[in-house]
Amino acid sequence: MNEKTLRVLEYGKIIDKLMENTESELGKRMVKDIKPSLSIEEVEYLQRETKEALGLIVKNGNPPLFGIFDISRELKMAEIGGTLEPSSLLKVSDSLRVSRSLKKYIKELKEDEVSKYPIVQELIDSLRVLKHIEEEINNAIINENEISDNASPTLKNIRRQIINKNDSVRNKLNSIINSPKYKKFLQDSLVTMRAGRYVVPIKQENKSYFPGLVHDQSSSGATLFVEPMAVVELNNELRELEIKEREEIQRILKELSSLVAAEVENIRNNQNILQRLDFIFAKGKLALEMNGTKPILNREGYINIKKARHPLLDSKEVVPIDIYIGKEFNTLVITGPNTGGKTVTLKTVGLLTLMAQSGIHIPADFNSEIGVFNQVFADIGDEQSIEQSLSTFSSHMTNIVNILDTVEQNSLVLFDELGAGTDPTEGAALAMSILDHLLKLDIRTIATTHYSQLKIYALTTDRVRNASVEFDVETLSPTYKLSIGVPGKSNAFEISKRLGLQNYIIDYAKTLVSKENVEFEDVLQAIDRDRKIIEENRFEAEKLKTEIERLKEELTSEKERTKANREKIILKAKEEARDILRAAKDESTQIVNELREISTEIEKDRNKKIHEVQERLKSKLDEVEGSLSQKVLNVKSKEVPKNLKIGETVEVLSLNQIGNVLELPDENGNVQVQVGIMKVNVHISTLRRSKEIESDRTKTSTKKIIKSKSSTIKNEIDLRGNTLDEALLDLDKYIDDAYIAGLKEAYIIHGKGTGVLREGIKSYVRGHKHIKTFRSGKYGEGGDGVTVIELK
Repeated sequence: MNEKTLRVLEYGKIIDKLMENTESELGKRMVKDIKPSLSIEEVEYLQRETKEALGLIVKNGNPPLFGIFDISRELKMAEIGGTLEPSSLLKVSDSLRVSRSLKKYIKELKEDEVSKYPIVQELIDSLRVLKHIEEEINNAIINENEISDNASPTLKNIRRQIINKNDSVRNKLNSIINSPKYKKFLQDSLVTMRAGRYVVPIKQENKSYFPGLVHDQSSSGATLFVEPMAVVELNNELRELEIKEREEIQRILKELSSLVAAEVENIRNNQNILQRLDFIFAKGKLALEMNGTKPILNREGYINIKKARHPLLDSKEVVPIDIYIGKEFNTLVITGPNTGGKTVTLKTVGLLTLMAQSGIHIPADFNSEIGVFNQVFADIGDEQSIEQSLSTFSSHMTNIVNILDTVEQNSLVLFDELGAGTDPTEGAALAMSILDHLLKLDIRTIATTHYSQLKIYALTTDRVRNASVEFDVETLSPTYKLSIGVPGKSNAFEISKRLGLQNYIIDYAKTLVSKENVEFEDVLQAIDRDRKIIEENRFEAEKLKTEIERLKEELTSEKERTKANREKIILKAKEEARDILRAAKDESTQIVNELREISTEIEKDRNKKIHEVQERLKSKLDEVEGSLSQKVLNVKSKEVPKNLKIGETVEVLSLNQIGNVLELPDENGNVQVQVGIMKVNVHISTLRRSKEIESDRTKTSTKKIIKSKSSTIKNEIDLRGNTLDEALLDLDKYIDDAYIAGLKEAYIIHGKGTGVLREGIKSYVRGHKHIKTFRSGKYGEGGDGVTVIELK
């Protein structure tokens, strides 16, 4: 791709915006190498990458990419058997954490959703999770300057001995400086360190009275720093323990480096994939930032961009344009006043084409089309060179000559003010000749101009089309709207008149313009006036048509809804009446059977029993009849129950009975309920939840939750190895559980590390509604690696 074109169209600024959205130096390095591709297959693949990244960001938020480092040097050192420093091992651990977090990120999607992102899914699936190495490093290394006591039992034992030995030395020294025997020889009653050994300050003149080794003296020479003989052996033992500590730390680092070396190829492959993912998601973030869309690509050089916005202009201020070229015509001549937006239109088309061929979404409406060109040429701006003694015209023409010498099939050429800077007649003739030459070569060309001759050329030449940027004469300001098919009018006389130029000067100027030019400008003015009237009428007609269609749809919808409701009400009443009568019939059959049993078993009480049963039958039938009446009258609950569950206890208002739900509501709202021995279908609006049962269930459920939380919750949570976002999600749930369980104090283990996790957690708990106070861990509690919270 032509380097001058990339510079003129400010392609580098798009690359800078893309770099701002990367998370690592590896990603930035990949962005720097990006260039527009000439292969439509490659461009399509790059665009699909961006579309997947954008979709994932919108669906699942930004991916956890923080912590990607360039660890190529560290991997090389481990590969040749070197020992990595703690800072290098922490970089390896962070990279492994990012790989693991990305696996978790993609698993949060549902199975049917994951299939929508095959490119990103394949890359993430290729990452190797090496959690054992990550955990070994994090357990052993607290930060760049501190190795954990838990790195090995030996190190823990050595450090315990060092603490005990330090205490012994200090106790011995304290007894010396507090002793009446030696106190008079001391310059100060304090213990200090010189050359890694404990010493006390002695007055120079008392050296002979105080047995010990001199390690240093003050600048005046009045004070000597002496190691008492009583602690020399203890100091020697302490120094030996410190040497053992260093050796053990070196052994631990060597062991961790060996773990990295064993998986160096997998880690290196992870780095390459993480670099690619950082690059892909940077494109997705930029697309979201610019409200970009994936263009439809073609090999035919067809451009049809809808609502295009220049990506480097303020999105709130820029006026979107519609522009197309390549099917009905190959050359577009844009005319209009200065500052009207002609140059911005050229740059928008050129820059969006370069962005599309680089796999970057373009700031335009959906289904915009972009051709994949072999070359994009642009002659835009004042290229005047004082050093080369070239005028504006000469500079432009030098550039145009280079373009014409190198242009090839399937190219896009952009000319700004073609032929300007010289005699208007000659300049216009040259411009028409250049455009005609490119038209014969079937090159897609867009040119801006002020020349009226080019307007006529566009009107009279096949496959050439006029376009104009609008200008509001009333406000003397451009509208920045592009109209294809209509040449622009210069408006020089109108603008001058609005600015206050005397009429007699304007009238005389008009006499100096040829009759043909005046008539042509008048025709343009008439065309523009008619076009605006037609557009206004068309807009009004479309508005009325839309309103009529809307009213028609509403009327049809209301008619259908009324018909459906009527049929539904009738059907519902019939169905409920049938269900109640069927239940009454079943009840009657059961009562008759009871009568027969009574007749057979107890003959002497037959008449009495029959009378009782008949009374029951009459009562039941009266009840059914009353119930049926209430059903038809559609007795409704004041509060229609929502989210019913099978087995839930409800009150059937139409029957004044308590029952259990057997089937959930169907599409008509009918629910099957077991009431005593009857199964009835009733509408959900005639049901009400049993408040007493609901209350008992709520109380029982709450007690169970509290009991469950109390038995399972621990008084500590370990968040080491998590990102800040992951840690805060886990911590939020833990604090809620601890509060429910009634814990008064809990320990949050976050390690020391870089301090990001520690400060983020402290900031979070500072204003939490369930937390009364918080503090850092004391000695023996984990120090700065632990935050202790007191719950309300």
